[in-house]
Amino acid sequence: MSGMQDSLRELYQEVIFDHNRNPRNYRLLPAANHHADGHNPLCGDQLTVYLQVEDGIVRDASFVGHGCAISTASASLMTEAVKGKPVAEVEALFRDVHALLTEGREATDPARDFGKLEVLSGVKEFPARVKCATLAWHTLHNALVGEHETAHTE
Repeated sequence: MSGMQDSLRELYQEVIFDHNRNPRNYRLLPAANHHADGHNPLCGDQLTVYLQVEDGIVRDASFVGHGCAISTASASLMTEAVKGKPVAEVEALFRDVHALLTEGREATDPARDFGKLEVLSGVKEFPARVKCATLAWHTLHNALVGEHETAHTE
């Protein structure tokens, strides 16, 4: 493995561990006007995503639940990434992150700057864990569109 790949793997692990140990926005959101539940029965991940959407902008985002390190870190990174963004931009980000995690960088908008979310692309090395990383994003999508069925990644 090249030095660059080693560095990326180390960064991936460091960010996942940090966001798992200290998840951002892990709380109930009393002002939420959108929410949805997500469940990955294969590894037991369960979460609820809460959104406060006003004037077409995601003003605040949070989550509660339990899951593996990748699931928790992905939800933490996601809630940070969507705050303050217009709903249409959040939906486009959902599509690009899903493509990044399932198909790779070449399947995403070339102009997309993923910022910290880029680290999630490391999950592609572990195909069985992709569903852990996408659960929060499917749940976010359901919350945005008002889908009240539980999001599943089975």
